[in-house]
Amino acid sequence: MRTAYSVETVRAAERELMARLPDGALMQRAAAGLAAACAELLGRVYGSRVVLLVGSGDNGGDALYAGARLSRRGAGVTAVLLAPDRTHTGGLDALRRAGGTIVRGTDADAAAEPIRRADLVVDGIVGIGGKGGLRPDAAPLADLARASRAAVVAVDLPSGVEAGSGEVRGAAVRADLTVTFGTHKPGLLVDPAKEYAGSVRLVDIGLSLPGEAELEALQHADVAALLPVPGAESDKYRRGVVGIVAGSARYPGAAVLAVAGALRGGAGAVRYVGPAGDAVIARFPETLVSDGSPERAGRVQAWVVGPGVGEDGDAVAAVLKNDVPVLVDADGLRLAERGVVRARSAPTLLTPHAGEAAALLGVSRDEVEGARLASVRELAAAYGATVLLKGSTTLVAEPGGGAVRVNSTGTAWLATAGSGDVLSGLTGSLLAAGLGARDAGSVGAYLHGLAGRFAADGAPVGAYEVADAVRGAWRDVMEG
Repeated sequence: MRTAYSVETVRAAERELMARLPDGALMQRAAAGLAAACAELLGRVYGSRVVLLVGSGDNGGDALYAGARLSRRGAGVTAVLLAPDRTHTGGLDALRRAGGTIVRGTDADAAAEPIRRADLVVDGIVGIGGKGGLRPDAAPLADLARASRAAVVAVDLPSGVEAGSGEVRGAAVRADLTVTFGTHKPGLLVDPAKEYAGSVRLVDIGLSLPGEAELEALQHADVAALLPVPGAESDKYRRGVVGIVAGSARYPGAAVLAVAGALRGGAGAVRYVGPAGDAVIARFPETLVSDGSPERAGRVQAWVVGPGVGEDGDAVAAVLKNDVPVLVDADGLRLAERGVVRARSAPTLLTPHAGEAAALLGVSRDEVEGARLASVRELAAAYGATVLLKGSTTLVAEPGGGAVRVNSTGTAWLATAGSGDVLSGLTGSLLAAGLGARDAGSVGAYLHGLAGRFAADGAPVGAYEVADAVRGAWRDVMEG
């Protein structure tokens, strides 16, 4: 499992470690890892042209010491100093001794020319405490680096993004590679900041970090350990039965796709309740179909309600009365009363996309997309429910706080009609099989994203094809 820690936790761990090490040793560890990553990206260090964008903090010192190492290996290294009077003295002396060139960032022409000719630009402008985007004097240099043919490497995280929240509130560096130290920072895993980070390499510098992280990202082994696997004595009821309330005369496809996802999700049986029974049976004859109310459908271990139900608020209310886990999606999100959700004793999992989350919070979609981590936490607290906020990085937060789960297995091709219905059915099936809301949401998002990659394979894909690819994703996870 990958983890990310808050800025405050990282700084406390760094202080504790520095107190036990010789002066400057921690920065040397970071610089060595940074220089190695830069050398690998360059391929051939000797004769290459490297530009360091150096701010006043420790990230600038890391960049200078790494630049000195590259210079000693034959690279032509130029440091552009954005705060000449506050530049890290030891790093600057090391670069000068290694033969590096120094340019003041206030001299626009002198700073611009080496960037245009560079093979590699190292972003050491701002550290993990930066807020509010790049300053006006730094933004043009970031633009020049992006416009050049150079690869851009960020030190710890791209300057201008906010480490703790993943927000980008102004101009920021767009990196091809981010070399981060000790642990991931939340901004490297959460959009929109994640888009600016490029590939991420973690360099171990010996930090001792506490047990609970700010963010968690499941990996194959974590998901494999959570997947429900039937035993020798299992039958369809022991494996779990999931109920689906979805679809309408106008949107029968939502029911078909939610059932498709549920049938791939590990539960032993799927009960469908709603007006699209004929369409469901035509595609999936193994489904247990009822055209009555949810109360008369038979026993289930979890419900999914909402995809394509239109204005059927009575069905949503009936499902929420059940004392079993309930997943609420799509139309169900606006029909579910907040007070009713908060009063439930059984787990509730809400699965909005950014637009739906914005409506529930009473803010604009842009506000949710710009502050995804804060938004998913706020929504979970407001509804007293687990919330899965869909997107390029899907987030799962619990109402009581704790580490937010982040998933990035998906592909942009999953932004297609019906994809969310498949995710709802798949995740509901995992709930019925016995996973808690947080685990079901995290595992469902992981499998759904992986299935989207497999089904798309770099080309457009339909939601039903994603559902059909869940089995392949499941096997891939179990095989490691």
